[in-house]
Amino acid sequence: MSEQSPTPEIPADQRIGPRPLHRPSVDPSESAVFGRPEGVEGAFAGGTAPRLNQLRQAPPTPEALGSAFGRPDGARETLQRPPGAGHPDDGEAGPVWSADRNPWRDPGAGAVIGPPALDVADEADDKKSVGRGQLLSLPDVLFGRRVKPMALAVLGVVALLVGAAGGVGGWLLARGGDSLTSDVTLAETNPGKERPPGSVADIAARVRPAVVSIEVKLAQGGGGFGSGVVIDGSGYIATNWHVVTLEGRADETAQISALFTDGTRAKARVVGTDPKTDLAVIKVDVDNPTVLAFGNSDELQVGDAVIAIGSPLGLTDTVTEGIVSAMNRPVVAGGDNGQEPITYDAIQTDAAVNQGNSGGPLVDSTGALVGINSAIRSSAGNTGSVGLGFAIPSNDARRITEALIRDGRVAHADLGANVRSVSADTAEGAQVVNVADGGAAQRAGIIEGDVIRKVGDRQVRTAAELTVAVRTHTPGATVPVVLARQGQELTIQVTLGSD
Repeated sequence: MSEQSPTPEIPADQRIGPRPLHRPSVDPSESAVFGRPEGVEGAFAGGTAPRLNQLRQAPPTPEALGSAFGRPDGARETLQRPPGAGHPDDGEAGPVWSADRNPWRDPGAGAVIGPPALDVADEADDKKSVGRGQLLSLPDVLFGRRVKPMALAVLGVVALLVGAAGGVGGWLLARGGDSLTSDVTLAETNPGKERPPGSVADIAARVRPAVVSIEVKLAQGGGGFGSGVVIDGSGYIATNWHVVTLEGRADETAQISALFTDGTRAKARVVGTDPKTDLAVIKVDVDNPTVLAFGNSDELQVGDAVIAIGSPLGLTDTVTEGIVSAMNRPVVAGGDNGQEPITYDAIQTDAAVNQGNSGGPLVDSTGALVGINSAIRSSAGNTGSVGLGFAIPSNDARRITEALIRDGRVAHADLGANVRSVSADTAEGAQVVNVADGGAAQRAGIIEGDVIRKVGDRQVRTAAELTVAVRTHTPGATVPVVLARQGQELTIQVTLGSD
């Protein structure tokens, strides 16, 4: 390896001098605030430098703090020394500090951090040696034992009296602030309302379980609803023909169900129908149904109280009250689409009856069935109840429903003549338009143009009255018929036929 040649010395005149020191100018205002005081040359003031501020002496230590945190009496050291270390003036050498004990401790420091003042063992000994102090009572804490117990009790009583007086005053002020409020005892009736036997509530409670709501659903969609009444324990229900057949639109595929007041729903089957009197019977399979007994409709008089129960407008279990407005009121309904009109001798009532009441019962003041609600009469543009309701008398309904249950059909007496209503000075009644061949009228000698004025004991003033008067008799019965012919009144015996 070859030796390196020495670095040649650079002449002094070729050396680069130090960078010139840049000293910016000092703002006089900043120099006055942050500069050295006058007369101070270095960074630290010398012993001869004038003191700018005289330090204030600390206030004397409070006696309580001095006794708690001051040095014990006779103590000379200013700093606490480690436990077990003697005082230098006593000739006892303190512990020698070495880096082995704490390598991070500066040996030249003026103070050292010693172990805790007391260890666990010493603390336990101190706790054993020091007894539990006396506990302070509430008066001691609040009043520093400067209040007598009697005075404290009196003070409590006074506080209670002041609070009670304030509460009473506030209540009186609030009460007098509003003149609309005051203490009042409202009148009170007897706990239970008296419902004597025969009241509407008593009758309704006994009759309602026997009334059902009837729903009809067509296979092709749509349907209708009405009412019915249980008339036999085997599950037979009386209702209207137009309810179960939807006025002839329903066939054998229609589904009929009966809904009882207790929520029981049962499927119903049609037993028989009578479109001429708007009556029908259906049957449901239920256990021990409530049955409504038939009453005697012939005993009714105008003004008698009656109650209608049914499902008007789908509102099931509805009760309305009224009176008998008229008896033996001939009603003609239907007759559309080539069907024979419905004609029956009706009970007129002002009890509220609406669509859906059809087929439901009309009962008297004893709760007996006196009619089957069937129709209403309303004013133009009004389909609701105007107090003109009509029911099929129970005597006619009983006879027809018994025949339907027994035979599935019913036969009515027939005169065998077509008539029209007439009213003139000479005659008023049902005038014969034509006579059926072989019918009862032809066999009795009734001819075209005769005006029938009476059948049996029933007066005839219209064609409808003639129909209902004939149907009050059974087929084959012979009844006297009063008629007017060419200004003369004749009475002939007619043996009625069957339809």
